[in-house]
Amino acid sequence: MQSTLLYTTTGDGVPPNAVTSNDSIRVDELVAENPVIVFGQRGCCMCHVVKLLLLGLGVNPTMSAVDEGDVAAVIGNLLKISGEGDGKLVEFPVVYVGGKFFGGLERLIATHITGELVPMLKDAKALWL
Repeated sequence: MQSTLLYTTTGDGVPPNAVTSNDSIRVDELVAENPVIVFGQRGCCMCHVVKLLLLGLGVNPTMSAVDEGDVAAVIGNLLKISGEGDGKLVEFPVVYVGGKFFGGLERLIATHITGELVPMLKDAKALWL
């Protein structure tokens, strides 16, 4: 069985930690331990947009970059963890807020525009103001 590595860095450039996607317990721990975590493909410009939006709101998201060949396996693993694996089409970036599957860039921007994002981030303890 092939092992997939996720390289996790915090928004302020903390050195990476390696986690195998086969180890769903460890991925689950990452999701549970971080108020906001973004999984995305390495070098994805949309992941950068998500990061900048969250940083602009005062949130320091944990960013996890996935290698190109491992995208499908990692998305499947993340959806199984969150219980969202019911045939939904999901693309990177995948955002988790408060340990729960939140959605992607489109949902993040939509909730930001409607004013619902900041209260969600406060509830997840990602914002203190």
